[in-house]
Amino acid sequence: MGSDGTQCHHGLPSDVTECNHVACNFMGRWEDNAVGRLQEAAMELYREPGYDKVTVAEIAERAGLTRRTFFRYFSDKREVLFFGAHKLEAFVVEVVLSAPEATPALEAVAAALAAVARRSDEEPTFADFARDRHALIRTYAELHERELSKHASLALAMAGALRQRGVNEPAASLAAEAGIAAFKVGFERWVDDPERRKMGAHLGEVMRGLETVVVEQVTAARAASPSRTH
Repeated sequence: MGSDGTQCHHGLPSDVTECNHVACNFMGRWEDNAVGRLQEAAMELYREPGYDKVTVAEIAERAGLTRRTFFRYFSDKREVLFFGAHKLEAFVVEVVLSAPEATPALEAVAAALAAVARRSDEEPTFADFARDRHALIRTYAELHERELSKHASLALAMAGALRQRGVNEPAASLAAEAGIAAFKVGFERWVDDPERRKMGAHLGEVMRGLETVVVEQVTAARAASPSRTH
């Protein structure tokens, strides 16, 4: 129970500092009852008449709440799908910073993204929510642009964490951007997978593919370089 006796949707404390549930920490779907009700109502409406036809007032009404309550948590109807992104940034930064000192930059980024996938896979209902959300993002340009902005912000946060670890530029930004690119590919493979394999499996395959590309490129560059004489 939380300090005030309340619980999140998953039976865990509504205080997110005590709740390790992926949907609470990353997406904030059930940070408290009002947020959960608003997000559930919004997702229902977005599937019915369509995202572009839904108003904030309709979401609040479907949830049995007021517009004032909606704007207490969300700046607009778009942010219903991106609530909690700052928690995700904080989480990946923490994992990057906590990697052993000798860990290479890209490996630290991969560990952070693998931790995101692992915690997502621990929640059986998160996959359905993620697939519904991603279908909307693919359909509406406004949401797609916001998703790209979220990914860019996440890359900047990880690059900053790498610089704190002593990684110089452009290596820090390159590692962070490469990691986000791999995460995007792995995530899309996961939501489209008819076999419903775990996100971690897809991300692991994509990261190994990225490592192969890097090794091949380095090998080719060395082979193409003129030999040095001493």
